[in-house]
Amino acid sequence: MIVNRRQLIAASGVALAGTILSPAISTSAATVFAQKKLPYDENALSPTISARTVGLHYGKHHAGYFRKLNQLVQNTAYADLSLDEVVSESTAKNDQAIFNQAAQAWNHDFYWAQFRGRPEAPTGSFKEAVEREFGGMDGLKKKVVETADTVFGTGWVWLVNDNGKLAVLGLPDAGTPIAAGKVAIVGIDVWEHAYYLDYENRRTEHVSAVFDNLVNWRHASDQFQP
Repeated sequence: MIVNRRQLIAASGVALAGTILSPAISTSAATVFAQKKLPYDENALSPTISARTVGLHYGKHHAGYFRKLNQLVQNTAYADLSLDEVVSESTAKNDQAIFNQAAQAWNHDFYWAQFRGRPEAPTGSFKEAVEREFGGMDGLKKKVVETADTVFGTGWVWLVNDNGKLAVLGLPDAGTPIAAGKVAIVGIDVWEHAYYLDYENRRTEHVSAVFDNLVNWRHASDQFQP
């Protein structure tokens, strides 16, 4: 018999109800969604992003989104879904509290993964699309940096696949391509916690440096499906 997450949590709750717990035993909600392991050491992105920023960003902010999400989905239908399904479902239901935590959890999983490995040049159909729609990497960078400057307050800059074409989106707060029905190719975090320790208020300098030094364009190429 296959037991889903909700059934497992419910069964655990029944078992615990008949047990006298000592003060040392935690009674917090079961973990449904788990933060992905950082795919490199905290100092691997330095000097573009310092180890201190990575430690706070990944260890405090990113981890916090998962912790709050798990609290919110306990004993709800969301606990049976994948993380991207939670983003889509909470968008459709206008469930802002769930969306904020789920989208930020998903966004950051994607964010760290795109920096894995040695940065490589774009390839194949993705490279052709960049040249066709932006005139090359310089044109794409210009668009990304300009878009970052238009995001008021917190948010993200995303390069997305929009029905086979590349587009750059500036989305506020927890904005994510999933909610817009588009496929993420590259995502640069422009919340202050992503750059302020290293760049203070120089947001576009941070975005430019991440674009030049950290994004693995082979990873981006792999995300593109025209």
